This record gives sequence, structure tokens and C-alpha cells, in this order.
Amino acid sequence: MKEWLLKYLINENKEYQNISIPILETEQKKLLRALMNVRAPNAISKQFIEIQNDYLIAELKNKKLTNIKELVPMEKGIYLGQGDITTLQVDAIVNAANSAMLGCFIPNHGCIDNAIHSNAGVQLRITCNEIMDGQGCIEPTGKVKITSAYNLPSSFIIHTVGPIIHNQVTKKDCQLLASCYSSCMELAMEYQLKSIAFCCISTGEFHFPNDMASTIAIDTVRDILEDKSIEMEVIFNVYKESDYKIYKKLLGTN
Repeated sequence: MKEWLLKYLINENKEYQNISIPILETEQKKLLRALMNVRAPNAISKQFIEIQNDYLIAELKNKKLTNIKELVPMEKGIYLGQGDITTLQVDAIVNAANSAMLGCFIPNHGCIDNAIHSNAGVQLRITCNEIMDGQGCIEPTGKVKITSAYNLPSSFIIHTVGPIIHNQVTKKDCQLLASCYSSCMELAMEYQLKSIAFCCISTGEFHFPNDMASTIAIDTVRDILEDKSIEMEVIFNVYKESDYKIYKKLLGTN
């Protein structure tokens, strides 16, 4: 399947005609992901989608999936997870997107936007492009969009754009980050979802201080969950050990 997908993507673009398919499987996977990462959101054949889906589903079977039932709640309705958010079996995962909403175009980049698009499939970028074309402008900071999760074990992806910190964190930055979390929660409730997993929005590439960002995340979600009529399970899913320690400390001070 990999070689067929590689040949398709190479033949699709005249600039790639000199690319040779590696012998090693690990290198083939890296090249396939890179080609998917840089591909424009153009229409693609039904055959490619079918073969790509079979490949991504087979890859997913080799990963350990995590169901929310396997996690121990830190407090009522709130869980803490660590690892790959694309392996969570929840109703929705949250993607820390950029304002173009088309995913990361840097080949094999380590950001969560890249990981989500790579594992969901090329149709995610195509769908996002259709949404953005209909909107006619970039996505405002603090707002959200929802799509299918395609080949991920979750049902939906909620995409949100966090604030980018250039120098000092301002009050407006804090308000916008809080809006990311509240907007995601509100949209999840609108779709009657029962579980949602958040990544660390705006940290990393967007340079929001991790300790401050996690405090805003937890406080915002706690305030919403105080409404007893809301039946929602929330996972704060982190990747780095440093973030895990911050969230574990904060969630122990309810």
C-alpha cells in the first residue's frame, strides 16, 4: 500500500519526478508523511482515499489506543492523560491549528497539527480548505471549527487557533486562550458530545508560557463543568513530562 501511495503522490507533481522510493520501510513512511504534509488541498482520486484509509487504519492497529474509561479522574469530569492525542478513543480531540486552518505544511514536523493531519488523512486538509473557502477569511483567534476525524479513533476534531505570544503575555492573550477552551466546550455541547480531549493550546510554537496556559485551561473548563446539567468528560492530554507535572499539580488543588 505504501509504495502505491508514494508513486501516486510522486507522479501527481512534476517537481517530484526525481524522487526515488527508499528501500527501508521506516524511510518509506517518512517520505509518505512528508508528501502528505506538503500536498495542496486539491481534489484526489477515490482510489487514493480508499488505499490511504486502509493504510492508516492498519497503522492504527499497531498502536496502543487509550479509552477514557482506562483513565482515573483527577476530579469529577476531568482527566489527565499523557501521550499521543491521535490514539485517544473519545468523541472529539482538539487540534491547535493555525489561522489558515489547513494543517502544518512542514514535512514531518513535530507539532500536533502535523500529527493530526498526517494520521487523519489528506481528506482532512481538503475539508478544512472547503470550510475556509466558504468562510472567506482566516480563522479568528479563540474561535473553533469542527470536522470529521476520518482515520483517527475519535469521532471529531475541533480545531481552534490560540494566541501567539511575541513578547509579554497580555490580558487580551489570556482572554483569547480562555476563549479557545470555552468555544471548544460550547461546540462539543452543541454537538451533544460526551467526551473531549484537549492538547496544550498555544504552548510550544506559539510561545504561551506553559504554567500560565495550563492554569487558564483548567480554570475555564472547571467553570463550565460547574453547571451540573453538563455531562461532559474532559481530558487534558499532554505530551511532555514537564506539562504533565504542571497539570498534575494544578488538578490537585481544586
